[in-house]
Amino acid sequence: MRIGLKGVPIVVSAPSGAGKTTICKLIAEKYDNVLYSVSATTRPPRDSETDGIDYFFLSRRKFERWIREGRFVEWAEVHGHYYGTPRELFEENLRKGYNVIMDIDVQGGSNIKKMYPEGIYIFLLTKNVNVLRERLSGRKTDSPSSIKKRLENARVELGYSNRYNYIVINDKIEKTLNRIKAILTAESCSAKRNKEVIRMFKKNL
Repeated sequence: MRIGLKGVPIVVSAPSGAGKTTICKLIAEKYDNVLYSVSATTRPPRDSETDGIDYFFLSRRKFERWIREGRFVEWAEVHGHYYGTPRELFEENLRKGYNVIMDIDVQGGSNIKKMYPEGIYIFLLTKNVNVLRERLSGRKTDSPSSIKKRLENARVELGYSNRYNYIVINDKIEKTLNRIKAILTAESCSAKRNKEVIRMFKKNL
């Protein structure tokens, strides 16, 4: 399945535990012109994660060298670890006409929006704070102190939500996917993305 978008970033940000990685990967699976952007991080891999598929796991020293070399299109320090989007693959995929879906934090989302204001920016939330807390506890990968820190950071992240085009509540996965698919369909039909269609139509009248 394809959407009528070509070569734009689709940024999904959310508080930790809201499900942004799962949603982004599922959207990339459903559309053959949407690619999932694999981020780099200094965070240790979880048991279920694979290097190069879930993240590029880098040492702090190597990540900082990449920063100095300009090898990230955006990067930030979140929850005590670095996260960033490798520049070369990201820009290459956009040039090829693929839409690149990214699950990145609000700092990264803001940086991408400055460079690509024509992108699509979605802020994902759980139904309420209790659901977010339960999800963080349920995945059993974070200590109580880490969960507390992530919930505290959620308050800060919510302050960025007005910089996004859409707010989507992630209550049930299928509903969330349908909402995001509706957003992508509407965006592909927007006047601002069809200026060339109108220009060519006028030219041939």
